[in-house]
Amino acid sequence: MDEPVSGTEIAPGLFVPEGWLRFSFSRSGGPGGQNVNKVSSKARLAVLMTDLQSVLSRGTFDRLGEQQKSYINDAGELVITCEESRSQHANRAACLDRLRLFLIEAKRIPKIRRETKPSKSSKLKRLNEKKIRGETKRKRGAPGSDERR
Repeated sequence: MDEPVSGTEIAPGLFVPEGWLRFSFSRSGGPGGQNVNKVSSKARLAVLMTDLQSVLSRGTFDRLGEQQKSYINDAGELVITCEESRSQHANRAACLDRLRLFLIEAKRIPKIRRETKPSKSSKLKRLNEKKIRGETKRKRGAPGSDERR
């Protein structure tokens, strides 16, 4: 039988030890009255990229680093902050949800773009349409003027 997996599920089927997810909380900015001045509801989640490297495939890890490079600081941490809610618990959950979305996006292998050439018939069709359009424009003009310019 499989062993029960311990830790936090940060993406479907991807668990990490609790110690890898470092949360810190601070006061949010903006309007909110007394609540803003008293409660540390802004959540900040930091995860070392080297920790994630050990649980992610090479391709997923590389895509995560490339897609979310603006969230990676000089210390090599993926940092996510949330302050949308007045609740510390809701902001913590929002940070985890955002991390989950980042990982799901990185797991998706991009479709390879294969360059194609237009077919011979499509080239002929395009040229015929251009000739018809040019003929239509050539026929325009004031009555009695030289139609061929």
